[in-house]
Amino acid sequence: MNLVIINCSPRTAAKSNTEMVIAAFCKGFEARGNTSELWHLSKRDEWKNARDAFASKEQILFALPLYVENVPGILLEFLQSLPKKSAPGTKVTFLIQGGFEEAIQAACAKAYVEMLPSYLGCDYAGTLTKGGLFGVNFLPEKMSRSVLEHFEDARREFAKAGCFSEKYTKAFAGPEHYSKAEIQKYELIGCHLSKFMMGRIARKLGCKEKLDVQPYKAAQFPHNASRNNT
Repeated sequence: MNLVIINCSPRTAAKSNTEMVIAAFCKGFEARGNTSELWHLSKRDEWKNARDAFASKEQILFALPLYVENVPGILLEFLQSLPKKSAPGTKVTFLIQGGFEEAIQAACAKAYVEMLPSYLGCDYAGTLTKGGLFGVNFLPEKMSRSVLEHFEDARREFAKAGCFSEKYTKAFAGPEHYSKAEIQKYELIGCHLSKFMMGRIARKLGCKEKLDVQPYKAAQFPHNASRNNT
């Protein structure tokens, strides 16, 4: 099986969490002797090749990051340039990754992409969603590998039939909402780990101040105080 993968992230490949997910996904898929080709919407000079691949191949996967609970605008722009297929048989699958861990965060985007294949003259072959991937490209290699290894297993599942069942995708996505006990556990322990990791990411990005600094706090501007007194 040959799979056309279109990375719909606006980020360059080197900075893209979606790119890391795709790499893990392909590792499991190609282990069974399948092949794949990858195109990036962040590279405008690849759009023609991506359109040609979409037109000529029968297995397409759009991999995308969650943007404000929906799909990135660059994907919408690309979709407008795709002609509708006249011959039946093409299967379109979606992979959506995001930063928030609860599966409900991807519900709006999932509902949207489920409709897209019919407008493109294609068959819908499932949507794989996974949260909790914010900053995965900043993690040490061992930690990022443990996070992404789930996608290797998912690719093996996909290779069996060229699609994802609703039962599998629901289990893969995890709980839609955290339970009260899980929220309490996060408030006791998880929030401190998150703050540590965010600080680590901020330092890698060149941040020199503490994360809770308030440089634009109104009290720091004397002219605001004098204006209020007049």
